[in-house]
Amino acid sequence: DLWNDVSMTVMPIPSSPDPRQLEGAVAMFDALSDLARLKTLLALPEAGSGVSALARAVGEKVTTVSARLHILHAARLVVRERKGKNVIYRLADDHVLTLVRNAVAQASEMR
Repeated sequence: DLWNDVSMTVMPIPSSPDPRQLEGAVAMFDALSDLARLKTLLALPEAGSGVSALARAVGEKVTTVSARLHILHAARLVVRERKGKNVIYRLADDHVLTLVRNAVAQASEMR
């Protein structure tokens, strides 16, 4: 599964990130700062998921999961794709998972 894949991509950091890049990073960290949103993000299967299926997987109401996905999408952590009447959400890219893995690894080291 995505969580246990040990291959991680490291993105180079510009020596002087512009303010928009920093604001985008702040928005991502803000979206990830909520435990329920983080769990929802990690519950997304590699192929993506509709809101109803994801709500069942995390044991939450569809409206609750939809609101979380809206915030994660606004922070560019997930992307959505319309397939007929359904909207499928998936991780925006491999860097999202790498970011979360690194944060969890760092938190584990602090214990």
